Amino acid sequence: MLDESDDPTDLSGLALPQVGSLEATGDPFQPYRLLDAAGASIPAAGAYFAELVACGRPATTQRSYGMDLLRWFRFLSAVGVDWDKATRVEARDFCRWFAAAPKPSRPHWRRPDDGPVSVLPKRSPNALTGKRSPGPSYAPATVAHAESVLRHFYDFHLEVGTGPMVNPFPLVRGARRGRVEAHHNPLEPFAKTRRGRYRPKLTERAPRMIPDDAFDQLFAKLSSHRDRALIAFYVSSGVRASELLGATVGDADPGQQLITIVRKGTRALQAVPASPDAFVWLRLYQAELEGEVATGRDQPLWWTLRRPRRALSYDATRAMFNRANAVVGANWSLHDLRHTAAYRMARDPGVPLTDVQWVMGHTHLETTQRYLNPLHSDVIETMLAFYARRHQRPGSAAAEGYRSESLETLFGKAAE
Repeated sequence: MLDESDDPTDLSGLALPQVGSLEATGDPFQPYRLLDAAGASIPAAGAYFAELVACGRPATTQRSYGMDLLRWFRFLSAVGVDWDKATRVEARDFCRWFAAAPKPSRPHWRRPDDGPVSVLPKRSPNALTGKRSPGPSYAPATVAHAESVLRHFYDFHLEVGTGPMVNPFPLVRGARRGRVEAHHNPLEPFAKTRRGRYRPKLTERAPRMIPDDAFDQLFAKLSSHRDRALIAFYVSSGVRASELLGATVGDADPGQQLITIVRKGTRALQAVPASPDAFVWLRLYQAELEGEVATGRDQPLWWTLRRPRRALSYDATRAMFNRANAVVGANWSLHDLRHTAAYRMARDPGVPLTDVQWVMGHTHLETTQRYLNPLHSDVIETMLAFYARRHQRPGSAAAEGYRSESLETLFGKAAE
């Protein structure tokens, strides 16, 4: 029997209160704190963050996890349920709301007194890149990430005995406990297992490559030697945006044409080769900075253009790239530069695929093999050429009983 408590909650008018915040502390032992509406630290989140630090998760991971926890605590505040009293009903309603809720509009940081700025994103694909701009709702990947984080959050509190007796975010029905793919055959591809019951289905997106002519147009719109050096390193070395921004002066070795970076996942040091052009632009950029910034080996390699000089952040780099995008009318991302580098390497017959895997820092060769797939634009060009060749083939004589002028009207002169 189903009672009234089992009826789906009406979420159409639910608005999450913008209470609480995720605060950066600058403390390496506790990089972030989750604060409630009164500005006090939430102990349950603090214990979870301490577990992440002990497990070696970087501060960027804690910030990503913290944003998902912030949304969850705001949702619980809206429905009037404590975090340790949450059930699968709240978890189900949260995933339902998250999948359809519009993104909140926030005031611009330069105009904090003007109120929220609501801008309707464009949903049509970009004419130059074919990519869609971010929509008004959260992406399925964002919802899936939040579901995984919250399930892990409650698993942790189940182990230490401080949370509810049952995890509000269950696994799929029939899923076995234990580590997924614990006895996986390394010679076989990994199965696409949906662990979370409320985890949305994700479509596998093919990586996008910036065509050479489009990249040349974009590169020509960069306004400084620093920006040219950054983009040249991204598109030739294939490193991630955060990995390159974390490099120091001593990490760049123009003599051997190498730049040393810290890998995002393993935190291992790796010297990655880059193109000669990248080091030329880097030297021109460093010549402009002489006498303005410290030049020690442990000093940051990338600085802001505005004074006072500060270490360049990811957000500032993305804003620079977006300004160049706006000039040419594109919406490429910094990560598309990494895909472009991988495609260029993988499509060169003189570069082994295992070398591409090492340069890109992929754990599995299966990830690198994605760049062997044909590009969308190449497939379209090939098929259009195929149709053109079919149209130019000499046609056979008209079948008996059909008038040749009628066939010509329907199929053109090729039907004669």
